[in-house]
Amino acid sequence: MKMKPQTLAFDVYGTMINTTGVQRSIEKLIGEKAPLLVEMWRNKQLEYSFRRGLMNNYVDFSQCTREALDFSCETLQIHLTNTQKQGLMDEYRTLPAFADVRTGLEKLQNAEHRLFAFSNGSKKAVTELLVHAEVIQFFDGVVSVENVKMFKPSPLVYAHFNQTTGSTPANSWLISSNPFDVLGAINYGMHSAWVQRSSTSVFDPWGIVPTFKVSNLDELSVHFSTSK
Repeated sequence: MKMKPQTLAFDVYGTMINTTGVQRSIEKLIGEKAPLLVEMWRNKQLEYSFRRGLMNNYVDFSQCTREALDFSCETLQIHLTNTQKQGLMDEYRTLPAFADVRTGLEKLQNAEHRLFAFSNGSKKAVTELLVHAEVIQFFDGVVSVENVKMFKPSPLVYAHFNQTTGSTPANSWLISSNPFDVLGAINYGMHSAWVQRSSTSVFDPWGIVPTFKVSNLDELSVHFSTSK
């Protein structure tokens, strides 16, 4: 049975935007410790957003990112200058999209779905990133959590997405490579697709499963073929 046009919420970092360029830059700075720093930086970035959400102490997501970098460097005893750290932060604003993103989004747009970027990042930062990645033209808009001053996976942010886009949980989908984001959307009541970009990625064993799973965005069109 073909699907009616849906409202699709696309996570940004790791789902559409490829962050491996940052790792290459870190490798040039510190060599073999780079994988450790990258992993700790990402984990701490998310942890800080979760903790601030629980504390009702919202800050721009970029602050969580910078504080996580400072913590990771201190923990691993990696000495980067403020200029080097700022260079890594700036690189997050000019990262490329994965190779499958453009074709995947184009197919969904042609099928008359409504596409939105949906991120913990600020609307300004995400818009600039998608413009640089040359995929902004596929989106009907950018929805940021900054308006509710809360981070994913709080139900407040998914409700904010529905309110902003005039959609409902029944006709909206969260598309993300982050299991916590997928779980948050399903817990709220949305449908969700998990983009498992690595075969070694593990979904949290909570007894909750994604509505469906894909390995890249190009595969989404199979699930979202529409009736006119």
